[in-house]
Amino acid sequence: MKAPEVTTRDRWRPAEVALVVLAALAVIAVAKWAQAFLIPLTAGMLIAYALKPVVGALERLHVHRVIGAVVVLAALTATIAGGIVLIRDDAIAALADLPDAARKLRLAAQESTRGPGNPINHVRQAGAELSRAVAEAIGGPLPATPQAAAGPPPPEFREWGAAQSSKLISVAADLGLAALLALFLLAAGDTFRRKLVALAGPTLAARRITVELLDEIDAQVQRYLLVMLVTNTLLGLCIWLLLSLLGMERAALWATVAGVLHIVPYAGTAVTTVAIGIAAFMQFGTPASALAVSVAVFAISSAIGMGLLSWLQGRAGHMNPVAVFVTLLFFGWLWGGWGLLLGAPLVAIFRAIAERLPSMQAVGALAGP
Repeated sequence: MKAPEVTTRDRWRPAEVALVVLAALAVIAVAKWAQAFLIPLTAGMLIAYALKPVVGALERLHVHRVIGAVVVLAALTATIAGGIVLIRDDAIAALADLPDAARKLRLAAQESTRGPGNPINHVRQAGAELSRAVAEAIGGPLPATPQAAAGPPPPEFREWGAAQSSKLISVAADLGLAALLALFLLAAGDTFRRKLVALAGPTLAARRITVELLDEIDAQVQRYLLVMLVTNTLLGLCIWLLLSLLGMERAALWATVAGVLHIVPYAGTAVTTVAIGIAAFMQFGTPASALAVSVAVFAISSAIGMGLLSWLQGRAGHMNPVAVFVTLLFFGWLWGGWGLLLGAPLVAIFRAIAERLPSMQAVGALAGP
């Protein structure tokens, strides 16, 4: 039996490949340019997906959907606000310690460079001896010891604080827009779902595929958010237990910071490790103690975040860990911290779509387990 012949129409022609590449680059450019619009839109849709089962349960209890959506979002907001109030005093005290921490770090850095065995001092002495040797060889005067030039003053801490405050306000605005969009989506119920099914086409097969795709997207997003909730809570508890055993002050604050920042993969772990290391140096006063605490925090964060979380995300989204990591790198470049947060569920949604489109099944298989 002869193998089926491959016609020219079964292959992608170079012009078609070029058009696909150009279209992909155009989509990436638009996503980069329109991130101020796309980030709240995507975050709002994910929040709506996460809260949809709760609102649906209230609706089955004969609570009007609009009222249920308002109650659920209000309860979520109140929970977040309550957590902020609980750690408010510790957070204010930690911020008040920042100037003292900066001074201690500066003094420690100066002391480390003044030691007789410091490599920097050896390099300086070697440079001075070479300068003297050159001056003696040419018969010129010996070079004077260079005086430290008065450089421009370092950036003010308040300028840095103002920049971070503006970023915080921007994040809060994005979250507010996302919550408002989630409210509208939750109140609308299955309205958009029915419209998408109707737009899928007149045939029953097309509508069935659309319904299966929407169900798969619901399951993918909800599994991803459940994995994030479980791993972040577990990380916070482990960090709190570790810091409590080590006698660290404000263990609950740092555990909360670790759990919240862990939402942003990799970057959150780095920031948490540095912050807790500085706090340990402030309390214990020795670099060795700060390094030991930082290593312990990084080990726990890596085991849960880079190990357990990546594995669970791959299992929940039926994706291999390499695809998850590459996706986070891409979306981190595209949207920064928001991209690290939203990248994994977006690629899970993309894979669910690719699996049901014959022309994209090869792409979906690359991200598969």
